[in-house]
Amino acid sequence: MPFSVRRACLGVGLLFLAALSLPAQPAPRPFGLVIHGGAGGVTPERLGPDGEKAYREGLEKALAAGYAVLDQGGTALDAVTAAVQAMEDDPLFNAGVGATFTRAGTHELDAAIMDGRTLKAGSVAGIQHVKSPVALARLVMEKSPHVMLIGEGAEAFAQGQGVPRVPNSSFDTPRQLEELEKVRARRRQPVTKDTVGAVALDKDGNLAAATSTGGILDKLPGRVGDAPLIGAGTYADNRTCAVSCTGWGEYFIRAAVAYDVCAQMAYQGAPLARAAQASLDRALKLGGDGGLIALDGQGNLAMPFNTKGMFRAYRMGDGRKSVQMFTAP
Repeated sequence: MPFSVRRACLGVGLLFLAALSLPAQPAPRPFGLVIHGGAGGVTPERLGPDGEKAYREGLEKALAAGYAVLDQGGTALDAVTAAVQAMEDDPLFNAGVGATFTRAGTHELDAAIMDGRTLKAGSVAGIQHVKSPVALARLVMEKSPHVMLIGEGAEAFAQGQGVPRVPNSSFDTPRQLEELEKVRARRRQPVTKDTVGAVALDKDGNLAAATSTGGILDKLPGRVGDAPLIGAGTYADNRTCAVSCTGWGEYFIRAAVAYDVCAQMAYQGAPLARAAQASLDRALKLGGDGGLIALDGQGNLAMPFNTKGMFRAYRMGDGRKSVQMFTAP
């Protein structure tokens, strides 16, 4: 073999060996966001094409707000805050503007947020004069030694943090007033349970969950559901998953649904989907109805429910995306 040919072959061989010795590039970390706009008795027939379109657009807007944070390298906490705030500002959802009325004709708002990395959490209940309850819940987590503040104490804390005070009537919407009048006229069981929530996994592998609600329509003043209770309606732990619940809160409280999903994964090794369904089934055996969203550190998600519909959506860094309202889980 001529020297020039041998030299060329040697060069190719060395390049091949060098390529083999290069360390394999790590796969990109999974990240993404799952949101819900509530589970309940709303049907396509009741909403109509225009109403369904409006709700779908509301979910898309909230999803985009939260996903943009993650896509730009932001934290899971910032993502769930952005997504939930978008729904608090949307009068279609039962959170913030558009929240349900109490039996006294007022609004009492609840919210919670939890950091899966540190297990720090913040929540508020019975809020009447703060535009974004989830933002106040985060302030409780980050700016106080407490986990939960309620009523006048929470309002005073908000003022101390420079949060503007808004009139309670700023949460009024004609739709919710009409629903309240229907309940009073028919003396029927209220069905409005369209709490909002979000769970996120960021590019650093951290999880977070947030939930916000006006509660059950025509509730007694002072009633608190599962949404602001850490472990009942909201929970996040990097070791397992992040969870946000929606539905009849009294039953979710009794079954500690959000924490139960995480506990099944931690202590039984259950996969996310199985743990989420089993936890929901346990609560629903007690009565009531509802659903939940959950996301684990590997990017697996679950969205079980037993109602006629659950407004829900997700977008993941690997390209998975969906907005669903009435189809079976």
